[in-house]
Amino acid sequence: MLRYLPLILILALTIYAFIDCLNTPEEEVKHLPKVVWVLIILIFTIVGPVVWLVAGKQRHAASGSRSAGGSRGWVAPDDNPDFLRSLKDEKQNEHNEHNDKKKQDGDE
Repeated sequence: MLRYLPLILILALTIYAFIDCLNTPEEEVKHLPKVVWVLIILIFTIVGPVVWLVAGKQRHAASGSRSAGGSRGWVAPDDNPDFLRSLKDEKQNEHNEHNDKKKQDGDE
């Protein structure tokens, strides 16, 4: 089984690079047309996928390297002030409805 491991790793790398290349929009592909990249990946099974992953497409900066003035993007609900405000308002409404119901039951 261990002697098949290099073959399995090469096959997995080739399949990953092939699918990544096919899913990459044409405007993000660098240096060569997408069709040529697909052929390179499939013909040169060890070098082709590695070259694609290193130089074939534009890589986006990590989310932690945003500029200070950039948009915040997605915020977790427990950090989102709008969400926390809506929870507080909802709790207050439920409390008010409960008190109103208690008053109505007490009046009758």
